[in-house]
Amino acid sequence: MTNSLYPHGSHRSPLPPAARPADGVPAPRTLHPTAPPTPAPASAPARTDAPKPKQRDAFFDNAKYLAIVFVAMGHCWEPLTDGSRTAEALYMTVYTFHMPAFILISGYFSRSFDMRPDRLRRLITGVAVPYVLFEIAYTLFKRTAGGDPSYPISLLDPWYLTWFLVALFVWRLTTPLWKIIRWPIPVAVAVAVLASVSPELGDDLDLQRVLQFLPFFVLGLFMKPEHFQLVRRREVRILSVPIVLGALALAYWAGPRMTSAWFYHRDSAQELGAPWWAGVVMTLALFGCSIVLTACFFAWVPRRKMWFTVLGAGTLYGYLLHGFLAKGSRFWNWFDADWVHTPAGQIAVTVVAAAVITVLCTPPVQRIFRFAMEPKMEWAFKKDATAVARARART
Repeated sequence: MTNSLYPHGSHRSPLPPAARPADGVPAPRTLHPTAPPTPAPASAPARTDAPKPKQRDAFFDNAKYLAIVFVAMGHCWEPLTDGSRTAEALYMTVYTFHMPAFILISGYFSRSFDMRPDRLRRLITGVAVPYVLFEIAYTLFKRTAGGDPSYPISLLDPWYLTWFLVALFVWRLTTPLWKIIRWPIPVAVAVAVLASVSPELGDDLDLQRVLQFLPFFVLGLFMKPEHFQLVRRREVRILSVPIVLGALALAYWAGPRMTSAWFYHRDSAQELGAPWWAGVVMTLALFGCSIVLTACFFAWVPRRKMWFTVLGAGTLYGYLLHGFLAKGSRFWNWFDADWVHTPAGQIAVTVVAAAVITVLCTPPVQRIFRFAMEPKMEWAFKKDATAVARARART
């Protein structure tokens, strides 16, 4: 095909229908004034080779940002729980829903995952590689700042926050399996229950957490947009207020009577000094409580674009980076000061934690650490023949 209008003199090939001129531009004259111009089809859109960028949903970005803020605040409340029953009640309540909400959203956005090569590459570069890098970085940090020079580097035993990357990797790989079985959510809950009564699982790859948090990921896989619309109704928002207040009151009562380790989902019932049947009861009870409080959380997440919406794309950055400060605050005894344990000090610590995690989710921080969180690593993969063929067809 040629760009010339008249490639062969007077013997012209038929031209495509003329497009409508832009406003203010005169239409070209036709060689035959008596012949009516051929109208351009109104329904034919202009073709373009560049794919349109996906529109991000402000609701989910808002939910991810607010959930990660609760994660940071929960970590700063943990050292305060021994001396403050209020801090312990807040801590237990937040731990009931903040990671379940985050995991449910992760499942929701994993619905399209399959074993396609490009998606496997993104799984490796966006989850597996950051796990390796941050596991090594955390270990070196513990050796130096934590005063434990003999702490080994072990990719089989995640330390602190890196368990989530291991879990996300395993969950996403099993996504096709959950799509073909008949009762995925009950099966996932059964797996979590069995894990809670199986102390022999050990610490390899933090399998207790991988399996006990699994139902929230599977639930997210089968969530639909209308389910989120359901929990965002006005009556749900109103009902969520007494539910959350009741949860806080229950946590205030239960604080001195139970260990908060149940909310971490990292140990079996026997490892927590409880009989095996307590694992069954607590797993089911906490799953139900987490779903209810997560629904209450979603009910109050703003739907429109907010000043913090853009930060939703950087929550994994904030999650992994704030771990150095969260652990460093213990290594450097920041919580030993008496003023921190006063009501004003506890409020100040909470505000600082929210501010720090907010900064760590910002685009400038993302650009600095993208080499570790989203490496391209094109050198490590074979070229996709299908993608290459598509690129040639477009040129």
